[in-house]
Amino acid sequence: MGNIIVEFSNWIWGTPILILLLGGGTYFFIHSGFVPFRKMGHAIGLLKGKYDNELAPGQITSRQALSAAIASTVGLGNISGVAIALNMGGPGAIFWMWVAAFVGMATKFYTCSLAIMYRGKDSLGNIQGGPMYVIEEGMGKKWRFLSYIFSIAGVIGLLAIFQANQLTAVTQAVLLEPDTLEETVRNRWIIGIIMMLLTAMVILGGLKRIAAVASKMVPFMVAIYFATVLIIVVQYVGDIPSIFKLILVDAFTGNAVMGGAVGSVIIVGARRAAFSNEAGIGTAPMVHGQSQNDEPIREGLIAMLGPFIDTVVVCTLTALAILLTGVWQSTENDGVKLTLAAFEIGIPVIGKYLLMLSVLVFALSTMFTYSYYGHKCMNYLFGADKADYYNYFYLITIVVGAVASLEVVVSLVDGMYAVMAFPNMISAIYLAPKVKIAMKDYFQRMNAKS
Repeated sequence: MGNIIVEFSNWIWGTPILILLLGGGTYFFIHSGFVPFRKMGHAIGLLKGKYDNELAPGQITSRQALSAAIASTVGLGNISGVAIALNMGGPGAIFWMWVAAFVGMATKFYTCSLAIMYRGKDSLGNIQGGPMYVIEEGMGKKWRFLSYIFSIAGVIGLLAIFQANQLTAVTQAVLLEPDTLEETVRNRWIIGIIMMLLTAMVILGGLKRIAAVASKMVPFMVAIYFATVLIIVVQYVGDIPSIFKLILVDAFTGNAVMGGAVGSVIIVGARRAAFSNEAGIGTAPMVHGQSQNDEPIREGLIAMLGPFIDTVVVCTLTALAILLTGVWQSTENDGVKLTLAAFEIGIPVIGKYLLMLSVLVFALSTMFTYSYYGHKCMNYLFGADKADYYNYFYLITIVVGAVASLEVVVSLVDGMYAVMAFPNMISAIYLAPKVKIAMKDYFQRMNAKS
């Protein structure tokens, strides 16, 4: 079964999905008139809450929506995902992660604008947003089968098994260092159960509690990680130009990969970027669709900051720590353990504990938000009265993730992510002209006010 999952994931993450995400994102980037570059300042200004409208439909503020979306994306993908990318694709994979991030910003602008533009209602009459409602309300009922494909994949792909697996691995490596296989297995079960209980305390309180906790955790977790990596970077500051040169040269030569295959470097970089910032996958529109905002373009602009913070800032920090300390040339290919080795070299004695703290906060914040995404997919498929059952299923799988094989876990999540991307990107491309019209109208009104 594990082999089938791995093979499926490798097959679906071939050329078609990369054309869809990178090609679709490039189309949005050009179609929008390079909005990620031109309107970055306006997007940052919106975060100050100047235009927040508590009377608008929705459950949370735009800032809380962005925090929740970042809480789900700034996670272990940024710590172990970058390590996996470096091991599989070499330093050049980081360049393609950056490229994927900028086209991902355009994708999030479109998909999250649409999430406000085409909101629907669940079986209890509550307003809901997300790709499944965009498809149904924007494209029509005949396309509803795409909503079902997205939601079924979401119920499986948005389980926190990857986060549980990697958090367990780093906890054992830093704090426990078991002597026997028996101790290893026992500790994994104990860590899994503790994670499950911590997650339960937040997710059983619904979206408002998840968003409130995320909006407090996100600034803290990014700041502590930034400060920790800065300590490492300062020690190797003279090597930084050569590291950036290595990234750029390797991106187009693939020298660091066996056989020098540039194509595989691009695939690894794009795949890990998609896993990290989730642009095009359809997760962020589910939480941004609940924002108290009646201006679709405004929500899209706020949402597009997510991939920048996630990939250009946080993933680059991890890459610098790994490349500057030289541990990327190690044969160890086990995600977070590679990053751990970099922190142990860069900050002896306490480095591993600082990483442990970052991993703990990153992983838990992701677990909290993912539960909401899966809950929303369950709501769409089976109705609002059945959706709460998903939370209990979700909590049990955290324990399963803690004791499962890493390769199978990563492949299952990657595979379902790819399946989710198809309906989300098809609907966004189909409805892109609507976003362009709304964008022109919005900026005309903003210019008239100024």
